[in-house]
Amino acid sequence: MSGRALAALLPLAFLSLGASMPVLVPDVSQSRIDIRYSFTGAELLLFGAILFPGGEAPKDGADIAVVVKGPPQPLVVREKQKVAGIWMNVESARFRSTPSFYAVASSRPLSQLVDERTAAIYELGLQNLQLSPGAGSAPEVQRRFERGLIDLMERRQLYFENPRGVEISEGVLYRAHVEIPARVPVGNYTAETFLIRDGRVLAVATRDIRVEKLGFERFIARAAERWSFTYGLVAVAVSLLLGWAGSALFRRG
Repeated sequence: MSGRALAALLPLAFLSLGASMPVLVPDVSQSRIDIRYSFTGAELLLFGAILFPGGEAPKDGADIAVVVKGPPQPLVVREKQKVAGIWMNVESARFRSTPSFYAVASSRPLSQLVDERTAAIYELGLQNLQLSPGAGSAPEVQRRFERGLIDLMERRQLYFENPRGVEISEGVLYRAHVEIPARVPVGNYTAETFLIRDGRVLAVATRDIRVEKLGFERFIARAAERWSFTYGLVAVAVSLLLGWAGSALFRRG
């Protein structure tokens, strides 16, 4: 545990002695993740302590679930079907706000920790994400596209679950590892820790994480956002130039 976490733990320990509910003291190994040209991903460590009333952990213990969630973004999901032997986009669904990244790790499978209602309230698990689909589609169509969206994000390694990803030591210290892929979107992330016992969420604590591009990658990202038309023209020109150069080299060979 880091010195910063211990410094926060000591005063809270005294305050918790008279508390009637347990208290979470969470921390993360990195509050900022910088993406450079050589970035291949990162491993985020979430750790902390559980402060129980009276300073003693219950004999039957408690469970922990941690959720790392990326900034919300709108998405359009398209469904392809084979028409006259050709794969074509035949249907689509728009989602107003979906997490750009979602990872959940728990000390036991979530189905063993909470019921469906509690899981839905706290968005614990991929099947309980609030994806905010656009209006106009029938419920069964929305559910089909929601499953397709989750499957797509899982294949991109941007959504995943780890039902045995949290280790709890002596009933009071916990730690979990969450893999951050190389293609992770930039923005403000949240790392939420849930203390669960007897099917109830007893405490929730949150830490903020910033994922940001630096150097040339940051310049390219800002250029694409601020001057999208000029960026598009330059990208097309560079592609044509590279294609012409490759063709010229091929003819010489």
